[in-house]
Amino acid sequence: MASYKPTKIQIYPKLGEKVTQDTLYWKNYKAPVQIKEFGAITSIDFSPVAPHNFAVTAFTRIHIYGPFSQEPVKTLTRFKDTAYCGRFRSDGQLLVAGCEDSVVRLFDVSGKVALRMFKGHTKAVHVTDFTSDRYQIFTGSDDYTCRLWDIPNATELNSYREHTDYVRCGVTSKLNRDLFITGSYDHTLKLFDARANKSVMTMDHGQPVESLLLYPSEGLLVSAGGRYVKVWDLLKGGQPLVSMKNHHKTVTCLCLSSNGQRLLSASLDRHVKVYNTTNYKVVHNFDYAASILSVALAPDDESIVAGMTNSILSIKHRKSPEESNEVSGQQRRRPSYRVFVKGKNYVPKQDDYLVSKPVKQHLAKYDTQLKKFNVSKSLDTALETWTRLRKPEITVAVIKELDRRGTLKNALAGRDEQGLGRLLNFLIGNVVDPRFAPVLAPAAEMILDVYRQVIGQSPLVDRQLLRLQDLLEREIDYQQDLVEVLGMLDTLFASSLPRMEVARPGASRANGLAQGEAGASRPQLQAT
Repeated sequence: MASYKPTKIQIYPKLGEKVTQDTLYWKNYKAPVQIKEFGAITSIDFSPVAPHNFAVTAFTRIHIYGPFSQEPVKTLTRFKDTAYCGRFRSDGQLLVAGCEDSVVRLFDVSGKVALRMFKGHTKAVHVTDFTSDRYQIFTGSDDYTCRLWDIPNATELNSYREHTDYVRCGVTSKLNRDLFITGSYDHTLKLFDARANKSVMTMDHGQPVESLLLYPSEGLLVSAGGRYVKVWDLLKGGQPLVSMKNHHKTVTCLCLSSNGQRLLSASLDRHVKVYNTTNYKVVHNFDYAASILSVALAPDDESIVAGMTNSILSIKHRKSPEESNEVSGQQRRRPSYRVFVKGKNYVPKQDDYLVSKPVKQHLAKYDTQLKKFNVSKSLDTALETWTRLRKPEITVAVIKELDRRGTLKNALAGRDEQGLGRLLNFLIGNVVDPRFAPVLAPAAEMILDVYRQVIGQSPLVDRQLLRLQDLLEREIDYQQDLVEVLGMLDTLFASSLPRMEVARPGASRANGLAQGEAGASRPQLQAT
């Protein structure tokens, strides 16, 4: 008796992932190191000086980590309530942070006690930063004000109350100590000049503003709020340049790569998007386990650090060239299967005694049912959720095999409402796929023939049939449009080709006959 031949699953071409230089660059990070903090991580800031430690603000503490340490090298705990926005000074020696108790604290990185405490705000301070001259501090608060403080004298220099809602983000100019920009939940961005004692430019983001970022040239400003990331041209009076909406939830943080050519945005949708700053197209995407509140890049992009709402700090370090080469070598060696085929082509010699061992054939579930001639159960097995969604080519192959055997009509008949609905769902999802259409189109016609009598008895089946009809009508329209386009292209190609006359030797221009044939065809007149 001949052995059963399993159903042949046709292998269709797959569209591979487009590998770009950005993909190679941003995927060249090790597996993340995860550290549990004491609360949601609201701010991450890298020190501008080597060894580039970074400050992590979470709950009532600020932890300072080394570039490759998994334990904090320094902990600042002199906060009575939740701390916010720990920021290094440009020399890396001082750190400033706000707090829920409205007090701004200035720390020496080498010590633990606050050097200065600035009191004046009446509500939580979410924004802190140093001005470019290193001797002043800029703060923004939930009391709708932003203020400038003098570090040596610990006094307030200016207070600005132009926002009508919480001030939740801000950035100072690194080129001019008198300029700083604030973003508020009143949807506005304001550029302040300390010399004018008021804002000199206002922009409307349209959503509560969560984060701000200045380009190194300080000609462009990036704002994040709601699902939008917007770019503004400050040299043209705050003119909007680009508005991007690539996240599904609120964008919480922005940062720039070391060369300034890539912009990163983090969101509550657990994604970090990487944009090309030339055309602002997304070139890469990072996925995380929880909503992201803060993200930062180390100098030279050596590591990417993200803080999440579940108190997890994720640190990804860049691979060294040796590790990258080792991984690529492992990937090349992965498909080594010589061990499994060893001795397969061995031919026994004349005096050898051959012991044959029966090979057990392992059949898939649908092949097991086909072997027993249970055609309906075989189709049911091929229509299981995982198979029809992840491997539709298996379902199509089983339908093709049933059609080849002439038993497809029997397999399709006798189904209840749920079984027929599952079959129609598969057809709706795949019948217009050019890979599957030659098999599924006759199957759809057969289903309509078998179940013509029950149309109108089930609202669920009727809705699916109407969807299938609408889908097929739209596909036919698309195909007709494509045929028209092909006709136009053929006409264009034909008209663009140069016309060339091919001369045939011995041919007459009058009627296309050869000279001899023409002479023979003429009637000869003879004199009488």
